[in-house]
Amino acid sequence: MNETLKNTALFAIVALLIVLTGLAQSWNAALLIIAMGLISSIMALGVNLQWGFAGLFNVGIMGFVALGGLAAVLIGMPPTQGAWSAGGWGILTALLMGAATIILAVQVMKRMAKGWLRTLVVLVVLVAGFFIFRALLDPSVSAVEAVNPATTGYLGGLGLPVIIAWPVGGLFAAGAAWLIGKTALGLRSDYLAIATLGIAEIIIAVLKNEDWLSRGVKNVIGIPRPVPYEIDLQNNAGFVEQAAGFGLNPVEASTLWVKFLYVCLFAVVLLVLMWLSQRALNSPWGRMLRAIRDNEVAAEAMGKDVTARHLQVFILGSAICGIAGAMMTTLDSQLTPGSYQPLRFTFLIWVMVIVGGSGNNLGAVLGGFLMWYLWVMVEPMGLWLMQLVTAGMSDGYWLKDHLIESAAHMRLMTMGAVLLLVLRFSPRGLIPEK
Repeated sequence: MNETLKNTALFAIVALLIVLTGLAQSWNAALLIIAMGLISSIMALGVNLQWGFAGLFNVGIMGFVALGGLAAVLIGMPPTQGAWSAGGWGILTALLMGAATIILAVQVMKRMAKGWLRTLVVLVVLVAGFFIFRALLDPSVSAVEAVNPATTGYLGGLGLPVIIAWPVGGLFAAGAAWLIGKTALGLRSDYLAIATLGIAEIIIAVLKNEDWLSRGVKNVIGIPRPVPYEIDLQNNAGFVEQAAGFGLNPVEASTLWVKFLYVCLFAVVLLVLMWLSQRALNSPWGRMLRAIRDNEVAAEAMGKDVTARHLQVFILGSAICGIAGAMMTTLDSQLTPGSYQPLRFTFLIWVMVIVGGSGNNLGAVLGGFLMWYLWVMVEPMGLWLMQLVTAGMSDGYWLKDHLIESAAHMRLMTMGAVLLLVLRFSPRGLIPEK
């Protein structure tokens, strides 16, 4: 009973902070915090599945989130007129050629006996395949990127409802996780961390540089929404009348309504994933994962396939991060590869899991909301505090200027301070694993 009261009080405190933000600033800001808090909680759930259940150290969260964002573009955006005929099919042929080269090299490695001849044949296959791949790819890419480069210059997407991109983003992330897991999960945990970090950076580099795929650093804007546009609501006489009944102008009411609809959609996804995660945690599969996490040697001695179970949970956790990435890109209505930074999409998510309580799904959700609130609100709070502290100092005084300029660093300092305090006074998190 005391544990239930404590957990309820913790969530109530976070809810109170968000309500105070709505009263002091705006309800639009409060709803945006809730929406991003829901997305952050989903990311934390995915990492908690990997680390809390199985002890897998994944520091490539950023890459899986970015793949989810790419899915929103490839599914939701309409195909670029003339891009496929200009070079799209050539790019597809080149990619198939590259895949065929790798498959052929693998088959040669399997079927030929070890020796210099096998090595020579593999090198010939790889070198010849590479040159053919580049010969097909380069002119096709140039042709696609030349199609109206100011606004498009990429292949575009399938023009399907963007909400379909959410599970597809999970599939993209799951595919990348399978490739990483097949090569790194049999090694020590530090090698897995290195592999996930490296793959994440490769994914971001591809998104930044392959303009034909995602416009690179020129960004993709105007991704369709699963909710109405504000301008359409403002031109709806019925909506304007209802807004007036609540004492709101059409602009404010439409913004709040759109944010509220996003919150409802994201909440449904979080509840479904939370229910599935709890079912998995309390199932024989979940108990087996925790047994493997606590003692791999003993689990192997009992006949459990540790590597296979690690691969399963690694794929599932990464897929959840991919779903969250697609949701976030949908909320922003744009894909900006340059904005994917490890500090925001890896370190912060890990802090959420550790502060909330590793191994506890409820703790991951609490950590997601609490740490996202602090991430958003600490910087303006820090600026207000520095202005208050320096109120008695004359303008232009070096100390006053230095303190006000340093307010931007309050965010990182607060994240570190909260993490240290939790590790000191509640090492297992605010809501520990049962």
